[in-house]
Amino acid sequence: MRYLFIVGILIYTNLFALDTSEKDDSPYSLRLGYGFSDSNDLGEILMGDWNHYEGDTSALNLDGGYRFAHNVWGGIFDFYAKGGLSYFDENGVINNHTMQVSKDFLEVNVYVKVYLKLDFWQNRIRIGVGEGVSLAQEIPIVEVDDATNSDGTTDPTAKFLNYLDISADFDVGRLIRVNALRDTYLGYTLKHRSGVFGLFNGVHGGSNYNMLTLEKNF
Repeated sequence: MRYLFIVGILIYTNLFALDTSEKDDSPYSLRLGYGFSDSNDLGEILMGDWNHYEGDTSALNLDGGYRFAHNVWGGIFDFYAKGGLSYFDENGVINNHTMQVSKDFLEVNVYVKVYLKLDFWQNRIRIGVGEGVSLAQEIPIVEVDDATNSDGTTDPTAKFLNYLDISADFDVGRLIRVNALRDTYLGYTLKHRSGVFGLFNGVHGGSNYNMLTLEKNF
């Protein structure tokens, strides 16, 4: 995992050296994120009720995107097609159902994301919501625990699930008035996999990861 992080930092370092005179017209994006699993459900987390999963599992994510619609509906919305690769560190947690050590694994996701841009005092905050699909090599242990009932039985789990990407971030360059960092966004992302109440493979549960993310438009 450390090598993926180093590669991501090198990519960002190179991007910062680009000419940023017209960054708001740059259609491509690259985002690096890292965060930990949360045992609460989506609604609880969005209400500010976080509960760090006791297994202390985490995910490292690299996403790329292309903006296919710009300044829609009065100039406040942008639409992106995005795809990403995530590395899940399962931290050697024992799966209580199989009694085996959970394996680290990779996940790919593709999704469409819309950003609401809030500009004020020469600053910018974005609220983003993405919808798509996720395919994982293994079932995250936090999803296995979520599907395990008190009597030891388990509800369905699946590698292929619905994917949600919900974020809030701010433009670092605009805030500190450094043009080289313009359209560099630092913020929070909620990474969510679920079966949407059984619509995907009969799965009713899912997983959530609270992530710190850094995104660059170029």
